[in-house]
Amino acid sequence: MESASDPTSAVVATADHSRFVQRVRRRHGHELDLLVPGLPDAEHIGALVARLQSGGRTLASALRVARQLVLERLAVLDVEQGADLHDVTAAMTALAESTLEIALARALSDADARHGAPRDASGRRIEFWIVGMGKLGARELNVSSDIDLIYVYEEDGQTDGVEPVSAHEYFSKVARGLYALIGDTTDEGFVFRVDLALRPNGNSGPPVLSLSMLEEYFQVQGREWERFAWLKSRIVAPRAAVTSGRALALRALVTPFVYRRYLDYGVFEGLRQLHTRIREEAQRRAAGRPERSNDVKLSRGGIREIEFIVQLLLVVRGGQFPEIRTRSTLRGLQRLTARGLMKPQTAERLAEAYILLRRVEHRIQYLDDQQTHLLPGTDGDLGWIARSLGLPCDADACELLDRLGQTREFVATEFDALLHDGQAAPVAGNGHNGCKTCGGGPSAIDDERFLERLPAALAERTRAWALQPRVQSLRDSSKQRLARLVQRAAEGIDAGRCSADASLRFIDWMEPLLRRESYLAMLVERPEVQQRLLGLLGLARWSTRYLMQHPGVIDELADARQLHGRFDRDAFIVEMDERHAAWHRSGEAGEEALLDTLRRAHHAEVFRTLVRDVEGHITVEQVADDLSALADAVLDCTVRWAWAHLRQRHRERPQFAVIAYGKLGGKELGYGSDLDVVFVFDDQDEPDADKAVEVYGAFVRKLITWLTLRTAAGELFDIDTALRPNGNSGLLVTSIASFEQYQRGRGSNTAWTWEHQALTRARCCAGTPALAERFEAVRCEVLAAPRDRAALAQAVQAMRDKVRAARPVKAGLFDVKHSPGGMMDAEFAVQYLVLAHAAAHPELQGNVGNIALLQRAETCGLLPKGVGEAAANAYRELRRAQHHARLDERPTQFDTPVLAQEQAAVLVLWHATFRA
Repeated sequence: MESASDPTSAVVATADHSRFVQRVRRRHGHELDLLVPGLPDAEHIGALVARLQSGGRTLASALRVARQLVLERLAVLDVEQGADLHDVTAAMTALAESTLEIALARALSDADARHGAPRDASGRRIEFWIVGMGKLGARELNVSSDIDLIYVYEEDGQTDGVEPVSAHEYFSKVARGLYALIGDTTDEGFVFRVDLALRPNGNSGPPVLSLSMLEEYFQVQGREWERFAWLKSRIVAPRAAVTSGRALALRALVTPFVYRRYLDYGVFEGLRQLHTRIREEAQRRAAGRPERSNDVKLSRGGIREIEFIVQLLLVVRGGQFPEIRTRSTLRGLQRLTARGLMKPQTAERLAEAYILLRRVEHRIQYLDDQQTHLLPGTDGDLGWIARSLGLPCDADACELLDRLGQTREFVATEFDALLHDGQAAPVAGNGHNGCKTCGGGPSAIDDERFLERLPAALAERTRAWALQPRVQSLRDSSKQRLARLVQRAAEGIDAGRCSADASLRFIDWMEPLLRRESYLAMLVERPEVQQRLLGLLGLARWSTRYLMQHPGVIDELADARQLHGRFDRDAFIVEMDERHAAWHRSGEAGEEALLDTLRRAHHAEVFRTLVRDVEGHITVEQVADDLSALADAVLDCTVRWAWAHLRQRHRERPQFAVIAYGKLGGKELGYGSDLDVVFVFDDQDEPDADKAVEVYGAFVRKLITWLTLRTAAGELFDIDTALRPNGNSGLLVTSIASFEQYQRGRGSNTAWTWEHQALTRARCCAGTPALAERFEAVRCEVLAAPRDRAALAQAVQAMRDKVRAARPVKAGLFDVKHSPGGMMDAEFAVQYLVLAHAAAHPELQGNVGNIALLQRAETCGLLPKGVGEAAANAYRELRRAQHHARLDERPTQFDTPVLAQEQAAVLVLWHATFRA
């Protein structure tokens, strides 16, 4: 290497160090100016080929010379002017697309001249598509790359010329003609090395295949590693097939093959095996040749491992989260970060590593236009690469090699962490204190030697489970997976990370999932997720039941950051709309996909709130606030998305609103609460009012279906519309004008007192803002209407007695909701205070919840000093007791002394309100 004293060591690297650049300039120097200045794009490359042809070159010659002129330009822009990696790869991709487009047109023309055009049964011309795979598909082509292609034609048929042949034979000839123009090596080189090995059945398969052949292959023979290959696929020529939409038929086959509609952790093992083969092949090549260990693509910590990291996470989650789908490695890192699937600092470092390794790779290839990724062995070439990247490199130290070493070590560490063997990291203390399983190798779940090593209670439960026919019929590998998970639970008990009860609930949780192995595979791959799951199962029974109903939510445990914040309504809606747009882009925005999307998102957010709750990060009031805000957000999305799928819709946006009553209206929603809602619409500017009623009626029926239907992803809400005008005998949807008249008591059809009670905690939770304002105006007007207080008190107490009679409580027990002095007494007292005094005290009109209204009532002088505050505190404690009892699936009835102080405070409130 150059020494520090060598004056050339300070010289900026130039492109003419490249022996390839030197050859191009010697041979084609007079043609360099035919390529317009700047970064080459498809238009410039097409024009360059035309100029070369007009100068007397054949098409095959023009394509080859064009490639060399473009690469010479890129070497200058990259090495001397510091062009962005994206610009270089985009130009190389444009070169491939342009030359393939031109060559395909010639190959088709030649085949047509001999055999005529291929036609289907209806006489339509059958299209032929060149599918770019790998870096070409991802628009990441490097400067001396081969191109991975697959040739697909639409369907079988026959040509219509004088020498008719089958469509398959015709397109086989087109493929040979295409290779002659692009892949053959002549005196002027080649355009691109063409590799067809990624096609179905590899080199033993036919060079061209129809869509039906491809579909059958995907369904019957498609292998896991091929999903990663097809992730980057796209049609690169002819461009017209993409713009016309005919190529969507291929996308419809590829997308479900690559992306599954569930969290697909089963692919880990497939990628692990593929990567092991690649590493072993790289090590075999390097055996006895240590220089081959410096392969920036295939060696440990190389480009391939970064690509695998991104592809793995995209394939695992892209089926449910289409917004993260992308072919680009760098864009994939950004999307994974945005979705919270990768830490920002990790993604940033991987992006930096990818850019460095790709830039080094390009410089290696500029040297001799060879498809190699090995660092050069000569000091001069290595020093030139270093200088071109602005890194010093001399006989004493080479910063390039240091940077590469650090970069590759980081990449390898991240890759190994992602593709570990599914074993938990060793924990201090394991193997002691009675843990007989720690350090044991994988056994089968029904192996008696394995069962004997488990704690007694866990062993008994596991043994009974393992003998069931469903477990006995599993493959050996599945039994070993189950044993590994149970062993971890045993280790958790020994280390004090989970309780014995949690381990038993874990068996209960796994039992129904034997045929849904992707969830169990996730736990094998993510030991930290299983550890958190075990901790959660030990905290509350309702958590266990929710996890059994919605096992997919365990993925939320993978990122602790998601579990320590609060629900953000606006961010949720933005994320859901991005997902909705992604479904549209992928052509999968059918109702089934959208219903499942809403359910999965809702289940995930409920689970996050549940974890924050049982781990003590948020209060009962915050739980209710977050669950209510989540329901609001889901209703907002559902209204907008469902309207777009209503065939009868008569306007772009509905004049429609959802009015929330009860727990949702008061923002006191609990886990599993149903939604009390009323639907209203505005027909003021409708030319045909009867049609509006019909359209909005159909819409509400669709909306209720979207909200209540049980799909493969589970359920969303139970809906109760009994609080609508005239109850169950009334229309499902009411015009806002009719609603106003009903509530104001105008005409013969008027609201009852109990309906006005319900109005105290009603609010508009989704829909048109103008309707929300009208509803709030009529609500406040009704609350402030003059009333006979004695008659009101009598009506409220009569309704309270009616409800109490329907909910008898055994003697000696106190029901936190229904007993005298319970939550319902406090709620009825608040409703009376609002209806009786809101006119004189407008601060009571706000929908701020029972606790705040009790405090305001005392401040207004409507309650004796201390009564409102004491009742508010009691109500808070009663809610907390009810909440925790339901979480652990215990009765909400307690021995009388347990909540005697709270009961007494509410009884004082009741007497102060109705006996004053």
